[in-house]
Amino acid sequence: MTPAARKQGRKNSVLSSDSSSVQDYVKVLYSFTEWQDRPVSSSLLAARLGVANSSVSEMVRKLVGLGLVAHEPYGSGELTGRGRRLALAMVRRHRLLETYLVKELGYAWDEVHDEAELLEHTVSDKMIERIAAKLGNPDRDPHGDPIPSADGSVTVPRAYPLPDLDEGHTGRITRISDEDPELLRFLQAESISLDDPVRVIGRRPFGGALVVRFGAEDEARELDLGEQAAAALWISSDRPHPGGGTGDRSAAG
Repeated sequence: MTPAARKQGRKNSVLSSDSSSVQDYVKVLYSFTEWQDRPVSSSLLAARLGVANSSVSEMVRKLVGLGLVAHEPYGSGELTGRGRRLALAMVRRHRLLETYLVKELGYAWDEVHDEAELLEHTVSDKMIERIAAKLGNPDRDPHGDPIPSADGSVTVPRAYPLPDLDEGHTGRITRISDEDPELLRFLQAESISLDDPVRVIGRRPFGGALVVRFGAEDEARELDLGEQAAAALWISSDRPHPGGGTGDRSAAG
């Protein structure tokens, strides 16, 4: 191996293990496809990462070179086995940190994402496992997203976006998307939380809001939810719902 090749190999090794931009990219690419099978566009990734489309294209090329992403022309890229293992390790870090911040330090669930983003790149593996043990090895974070195990396995519950459910459908809230802190504050103010019973009442006329009943029958309350609020809620259905949502998926890293 030439000195230049050895130098490039060392550079790629450092990039794959230590670069926060690489870690963020594979984590975001995984998170976009965790609950749904729809393809992810470069523009969506760029918006989520706060970078230009050209930067996403350049990062894809680098990740392909590192063996973390397999890329088709004009696509956003798909994680390889190695890329998925790295993504799951970062997801585990992020969600354990979010859980610790909420349960042990009293953070609100709309405050933890940015804090965890900073901490996940700096804390040691030893600290992450101490946090997991302190929390009793939880299997989901404060928003309902599954926490991968230390061996890289993860199970995504069977759940569907609330707008995909039909009138009269019942279930429980399994996941609340954490993409919008303001929306999380709204849901918290309305006392909407994980595991709450849900019944879809129907839509208001002429494309109006989705009417949803929350809570047990003796204390249920109805709310009108706009598209953004409804789409943030994922429901474990009480009965099969053909044609919508995801099925149970398990994977080992």
